[in-house]
Amino acid sequence: MALGKYSRIDNNNNNNNNSSSSSSSRRSSSSSYCSTVTIVVFVGLCLVGIWMMTSSSVVPVQSGDDPAQDKKNQLKDQVTPVINDSNDSSNTQQFDDNPGDLPEDATKGDSDVSLAKDDGNSNLNTQENQENTEKTKLDESKKNDKQPDSEGGEKNNDSGENSGGGQGGSEENSEDKKSDFEDRNEKPESDVNDKKSDSDDGGKKLDESSSETNGDKVDGQIEEKVDQNDNKESDKNSDETKDDGQVKNQTSSEVFPSGAQSELLNETMTQNGSFSTQAIESKNEKEAQLSSKEYSWKLCNSTAGPDYIPCLDNWEAIRHLRTTKHYEHRERHCPEPPPTCLVPLPEGYKRPIEWPKSREKIWYHNVPHTKLAEIKGHQNWVKVTGEYLTFPGGGTQFKHGALHYIDFIEESVPDIAWGKRSCVVLDVGCGVASFGGFLFDRNVLTMSFAPKDEHEAQVQFALERGIPAVSAVMGTKRLPYPSRVFDIVHCARCRVPWHIEGGKLLLELNRVLRPGGFFVWSATPVYQKLPEDVEIWKAMVEITKSMCWKLVKKTGKDDVNRVAVAIFKKPTSNDCYEQRSQQEPPLCPESDDPNAAWNVPLQTCMHKVPVDGSERGSQWPEQWPARLEKYPYWLLSSQVGVYGKAAPEDFSADYEHWKRVVTNSYVNGLGIKWSSVRNVMDMRAVYGGFAAALKDLNLWVMNVVPIDSPDTLPIIYERGLFGMYHDWCESFSTYPRSYDLLHADHLFSKVKKRCNFAAVVAEVDRIVRPEGKLIVRDNVETISELENMLRSMQWEVRMTYSKDKEGLLCVQKTMWRPKEVETLAYAIA
Repeated sequence: MALGKYSRIDNNNNNNNNSSSSSSSRRSSSSSYCSTVTIVVFVGLCLVGIWMMTSSSVVPVQSGDDPAQDKKNQLKDQVTPVINDSNDSSNTQQFDDNPGDLPEDATKGDSDVSLAKDDGNSNLNTQENQENTEKTKLDESKKNDKQPDSEGGEKNNDSGENSGGGQGGSEENSEDKKSDFEDRNEKPESDVNDKKSDSDDGGKKLDESSSETNGDKVDGQIEEKVDQNDNKESDKNSDETKDDGQVKNQTSSEVFPSGAQSELLNETMTQNGSFSTQAIESKNEKEAQLSSKEYSWKLCNSTAGPDYIPCLDNWEAIRHLRTTKHYEHRERHCPEPPPTCLVPLPEGYKRPIEWPKSREKIWYHNVPHTKLAEIKGHQNWVKVTGEYLTFPGGGTQFKHGALHYIDFIEESVPDIAWGKRSCVVLDVGCGVASFGGFLFDRNVLTMSFAPKDEHEAQVQFALERGIPAVSAVMGTKRLPYPSRVFDIVHCARCRVPWHIEGGKLLLELNRVLRPGGFFVWSATPVYQKLPEDVEIWKAMVEITKSMCWKLVKKTGKDDVNRVAVAIFKKPTSNDCYEQRSQQEPPLCPESDDPNAAWNVPLQTCMHKVPVDGSERGSQWPEQWPARLEKYPYWLLSSQVGVYGKAAPEDFSADYEHWKRVVTNSYVNGLGIKWSSVRNVMDMRAVYGGFAAALKDLNLWVMNVVPIDSPDTLPIIYERGLFGMYHDWCESFSTYPRSYDLLHADHLFSKVKKRCNFAAVVAEVDRIVRPEGKLIVRDNVETISELENMLRSMQWEVRMTYSKDKEGLLCVQKTMWRPKEVETLAYAIA
């Protein structure tokens, strides 16, 4: 019978002690068994002790005498923030002036920006620097793959066992990492401070050691130095580590590369893998909690719903008006305090159709209003066609096409010269703004406006089509434009009673019309013979004559649209004013500033025409496109510009600056698909340089000059551009979701000092379309605050960048809307 392992011991005992009983035999067997187990355990412990002793003799060599790998890892840890340091003057160029203002691939999304922040680097990073860091890591990995030496000088002579058996020095790797961690935490305080100082000043130190700004070269120099130290250490300790190699391979059961390569791979995986770190997760959560506490957004509940315009939908103020005779109920009545809630989206909202197709059709669900189609459908204003709203004609006076009407006007008075002499037009009572929409084909910019009235959403239709327009009315106040800036003012059946009250409203047109400019009127009194029309025409002839406007042409009906046009011209001198037999309307007093236009009441008077050759309005501007690039003749060297230089030099420097920024940064550096950008607003235009730099793109720019900024709006108009005055403490006179892109250059740092900053940011959210962009240039403090607010609105941060305490932020609006609702009592009809 086969016996067990311990049976042989029992048999030997029986041969020597035949007289022993069976019970004694069992006791002897049990005692021998215990002795054997004790011996086996003792031998095992000895082996473990030997292994521990040999293992402990290796670790201090790596982390104590010459911590080469520690230095390598620490230096690599120091290199990463240096490369990403946005304040490193040699690694990044000045973003606002120099060529290459932004990194070529600065289009990384929100996640990369967050990672950059959480790594303890500057909260404004460039994708180029991140890319350089990734290249450095790849170079280091390749370098370790090429060099067969592992950490501590262990050669890959044992790699046959490692690769063949699928095993490596996993336990050594674990011990190395443990020792590395303990060694870093147990460094003397001075070492820690030294390392911190090295990291903080890393950019300067590394730049001094390199003649180039390439981050990869800097990393290469440091990596080369560490590798040399590793090689020296490997020569000293090669024998020791070779002896330990067999023990490590025998006891290891995990598959990892050994030595420095394992450390490098683990580090790379930590930085680039799909796993986050506790530090990042905790920091993000704390920031999210802070944002949620500071900024709690709600959804606006108002009668206007998705079309809410705070200053035009203040029903509480409208109900308390004494009269609405002069359209006071269509004027601005801004609520105090301004709303900080977010306007809801229309159900089924889609990304707008791109220009020029949008001129012909828009998505119905984006502007879901059919009333105008019902009222004006027979005049070809707008029609409902399936899921689209289409615009087959143009308007009441050109229902068979606006282009024919536009050409008919120029044929009647060739001096109009669309796109050459006449570049900036004001269209009063614009309807759906087809006149301005088709003037783009003649290189003409048109400022179209109409009130928010029973003609439901007419301005909203215009903006959705990609045509510039604002909600405004000719009521009791001056229009928000400077004097003498429009080349032509147009009114096609605009329903404005020009002839009443001494021509007060017509005198406002006289204020904004450039001397020598034309007033084009194609209303029914021009060509119809109904008694009312005849009376209005007679009154218009009298009032225009008293204003010294010359009727240069009254046409017959054109063959296509069957309308006639009357064209008047404003004088270029004061001779006619002085020769009038009756001073009606009177001339305005010298103390009256014609450029004052923000909430200034209308007056029944005329301003004199400037005759001094150096005064604005005394000469017609250069023809397009020369007028865009050349500083105005009335901008004198004796004047100091906004930036402190002589005014002409200031103007030219500003234009060159924005050409560089737009070409080198905005067009190619922000990842913006400019073909999808149509409606643009410069929230703080100075000389209009930003808009001028975009002249070759198929878009238009609303240049806004804040009321507390230098009044440079006349310069913008002189260039053949347009814009308006505005106070950013109040809402803008436009519908929600009007603009594809907003640009703000050092606006928010000024606005937040005197306005409700949350309300200003809510207004930005209101007028930007979903997927629309906001580009902000400001100081780092303001950029950081604004970024947190926009993140709390779920905007996507496309890029952040900083340099010398100045920052750049590019963000994109999403479809997100809050669920909690805030009812605005004053906005309920």
